[in-house]
Order: sequence, then C-alpha cells, then structure tokens
Amino acid sequence: MAGISLKKVVKRFGVYEIIHGADLEVADGEFVVFVGPSGCGKSTLLRMIAGLETISDGTVSIGGRIVNDIEPADRGVAMVFQSYALYPHMTVEQNLSFGLRMTGHDKADVARRVKRSADTLRISELLKRKPRQLSGGQRQRVAIGRAIMREPQLFLFDEPLSNLDAELRVQMRVELARLHKELGVTMIYVTHDQTEAMTLADRIVVLNAGNIEQIGAPLDLYDDPANRFVAGFVGSPKMNFMAGRIVETNNGAAIVELVNHRGARLRKPAVDAPAVGSDVVIGVRPEHFFNAGEGDCDITIKADVAEHLGSVSYVYANAGREELIIEREASRQRANGDHLTVALRADRSLLFDKTGARVR
Repeated sequence: MAGISLKKVVKRFGVYEIIHGADLEVADGEFVVFVGPSGCGKSTLLRMIAGLETISDGTVSIGGRIVNDIEPADRGVAMVFQSYALYPHMTVEQNLSFGLRMTGHDKADVARRVKRSADTLRISELLKRKPRQLSGGQRQRVAIGRAIMREPQLFLFDEPLSNLDAELRVQMRVELARLHKELGVTMIYVTHDQTEAMTLADRIVVLNAGNIEQIGAPLDLYDDPANRFVAGFVGSPKMNFMAGRIVETNNGAAIVELVNHRGARLRKPAVDAPAVGSDVVIGVRPEHFFNAGEGDCDITIKADVAEHLGSVSYVYANAGREELIIEREASRQRANGDHLTVALRADRSLLFDKTGARVR
C-alpha cells in the first residue's frame, strides 16, 4: 500500500495548459474519487499518476518515491479502464494470468493469485468461460481481477462502470466498496457520476477546467460547498439557484430580495456581505424547501411536472426565468400547472456573490 502526493502538478499540450498546479495528498488506504464535468482534466490527472501521461511541471510521489521519470510498469500501480480490454480468445483464467505468465512468474504463485482474485470477486465459477459468455458486470469484475493479480500498491479506476446499465452500476458500486474494505489498498477513481462519488469516496476531489475547486468528505462537500460550482455539481438532483439582490446590511447579516419571487426576502448571516444593490444568488437543495409558513419566507411557484419515486416526488417548477426542483413527500405531489407555495429557511440556504464565491 502507498500514499500519493501531488505537488504543483501541471500538464501542458503545446501552449495549452490543461492542469493548473494541482496539489493533493492521498493517505495510505484511502478511497479518493475525482469528479467534474467532461474535459475538466480528471482523467488526465489520473493518467499522470499512472505514468501514461508525462508531467509538464511539479512532482508526483507514490509511497514517498517521486515517480515522474519512472515507467508505468514500475510504479506499483494497476489501472482499470472504461473498456474491459479482455482477450476474446482466452478464458477468464487465462485473461487473469496472462500478464504474470508473460513476465515469467512462478506457476504456483500465478495459480495462487488467480484463486485469490477469483474468490475476492466471486468469479471462481467463470474461470473456464470466455468473455463472450459473460455479462457486462462479469466482464468488469474480470478486468478488476486482472488488476488485483498484480497485487499493486495503488488502484486507479477510469470511469469503469460507465458501460453498464443502471442496475449493474449499483451492484458494482457495492462490489467496489466491498473490495476496498477487503484489500485496504489505496484507490483513486474517476467519474462524472455524483452518485458514484458520494457512495464510494472517503474524500472527493472536485475539478473544473483543470483546477481543483474543493477536496473533502462527500457530506462535507454537499453541506458546505466552497463555491457555486461545487454546490451545483455535487448532489443529485442538483442545487437550485435563485437570483437575489442585497437590499440591506446590518448587524453582520444581509437582507436578500429574491427578484423573481415578488419581493420575498431572506435574512442571511454574512460577515463579508457584498454592498447594498449587489446581485447575488441563493442556493437551495431540493429537500430544503418546507411547507408554507414553516420557514423564513414563502414563495409561490407553478408546478409543471412531478417525478414520482415512491416515497418522494420531485416537482419541476418555474418562476419567471428560474427553473426549480422541489422534493416533496409523495402524498403532497403536485403537477400540471398547479400553484404551490413553499417556504425557505435561512439556515438551509447558501449565499453566493456574482462571481460564484461563497458568502459567509
């Protein structure tokens, strides 16, 4: 096992800088997930750790050893890709053992590792099958088993579940969490799926346009995002953003008028509030709307569509140019143009300035 340290890591392709001085410390045995939109640099950062991309500047250390100039095969790293990359003419057992056999490993040691990988991933009964005889989830377990065969210090996963259907993704998330618990090996996992990140990670690294926006435990990022980007990216359904304007500041608080909601006002504690007249944004999670009269101010919206999920419904509504998602108990479902009044609470909302920075 090994911890990982990234210090001011930069990646350039020609004159274009893709990663802008990333700093990150991953503890030995930790499960860290990189999340962010497409093109944010999360897979590039992972590939630099693996050695599949050169590092333009800065250092990457694995287990206390700087690995900038060390070949991928010598870094003690195993990587699992989005594609399974199994040899179609080989059995599962042959796919698992191929890499070690090609490097001249002892047959008894190879057999021991095959048994360990198969037992860990519960694919022992599949060893004589070929990839075409396996389901997508079984193929992914074989790909992970091949990585386990190397007994690496570090596992790297690059969107390994994106080819699976929804039910298999849930199943494989459970398998990966169990695998991490059993092996206790450091794992870094790349995904754009917030649900995967929230359920798997010890810590999440949120990336945007080559920058690390925030690092923290899943619920810390959910409850206390550093800026509007993190607030909007972490969580599903996403956070609602409502246009506001500072109309008064006093005693360490800002009075925010919700400009699309007929003058509704919310008093937010804010030591460094923007000046009166400044445009701001109020952020509210779908589950943080309350029944009318049970908060600090009420707003009325027009409910267009209700998505019913059994115990709860998500009401998709609009107010002027704002589209809102509101979580309600299933018994309170509303839709089809009905008007619905809900309450906001200051302690369940967040305040952002016009640049997206959090106002506290």
